[in-house]
Amino acid sequence: MTQGYVRTADAAKYLGIGQSTLERKRIDGTGPKFRQLGAKIIVYALADLDEWASQSVMSSTSERLAG
Repeated sequence: MTQGYVRTADAAKYLGIGQSTLERKRIDGTGPKFRQLGAKIIVYALADLDEWASQSVMSSTSERLAG
């Protein structure tokens, strides 16, 4: 099975969030797993993006307020 990787801009589009939001989450450690392939090359595995997004599954907006 081939693993797909995308750079930050495409990862943000894939998740439907802003690139700066994804970058901020990478800095504070709340975002999806990533790989650093060079001084400035950051990539995300599509499987890791899906896994991270699935951790935020809720049944109602009140679940957000409870945590």
